[in-house]
Amino acid sequence: MSEQSPAEHELAQLLVESLNLEEVDAASIDPEDALFGEGLGLDSIDALELALAISKRYGFQLRSDSDENRRIFASLRSLSAHIEAHKAV
Repeated sequence: MSEQSPAEHELAQLLVESLNLEEVDAASIDPEDALFGEGLGLDSIDALELALAISKRYGFQLRSDSDENRRIFASLRSLSAHIEAHKAV
């Protein structure tokens, strides 16, 4: 398992809280694992809720029609990198 960066850990906590994943420990989420399907097992409804939580916390919108969403939401690490590059300062 890869170690989470501080930004990834903060995002993992947001993910667990916003999606009510009570059985998941934020610190145990491997930043390289898939968020959807085989990995964490999230679905499209989870993606919408997570995008809303991210926009509230970090101050920018994740567009649902973006062709990059599959890449952005691929893993905790890719989502965290996208947020770090786009968040409002």
